Amino acid sequence: MFRRLTVPDRLKAAGRRIVVAGTLGGLLAFAVTAGSLTWVRDSADGHIYQLNTVPAAPVALVLGAQVGFDGQPSAFLAARLEIARQLLNAGKVKAILVSGDHGNWNYDEPGSMMVWLAARGVPTSKIVLDHAGFDTYDSCSRAHRVFGVDRAVVVTQGYHLERAVALCRSLGVDADGVGDDSVRVFREMWFRSEIREQGAAVKAAADVLSRRDPIFLGRHETGVEDALAAS
Repeated sequence: MFRRLTVPDRLKAAGRRIVVAGTLGGLLAFAVTAGSLTWVRDSADGHIYQLNTVPAAPVALVLGAQVGFDGQPSAFLAARLEIARQLLNAGKVKAILVSGDHGNWNYDEPGSMMVWLAARGVPTSKIVLDHAGFDTYDSCSRAHRVFGVDRAVVVTQGYHLERAVALCRSLGVDADGVGDDSVRVFREMWFRSEIREQGAAVKAAADVLSRRDPIFLGRHETGVEDALAAS
């Protein structure tokens, strides 16, 4: 005869199943994260440079970051823009594509980026605005599919650079990258950003596998072509 399980027995059995399921879920999550990070590192390997060693490219793609209520770029974004300015001055690039979030009229990352660059001597004819760079995938995808960029130097912070290069290279842009480390002085924010990169790598891999369209695709824009022709 089978012994009928008592309530405590059933609770123990359910607890064991939960532990097993949790363990398997944890292992799966670890494997997915590790695989995504490996893909990011392998894709970016050999394409990360310092400002003075990066190969020349037609365009610098500057990825957006937070802008304050006063319209001023955050320290993180200003550091990216300074690298792009120096790349242009050194003749490493001929145009700068600034890509960021302008989903609301009262929040305009690319507009603020252009103002910052222009105030520091960059001709506006060499600055191209992408108003729909809502995340790194969208910025890279739109750079290629909307603005016709085939080769670029991607500019962002060091913790973000491998993922940015990996995404761009997976989406048709022959990309090298230059990263900023000067804002490491904001230790807590830098550390949080490094932690977030674990999950961001998984999202990046999923986006590349799905080949989703960016949130806004739109028609071809000639801004980059015009900026290069004016060089």
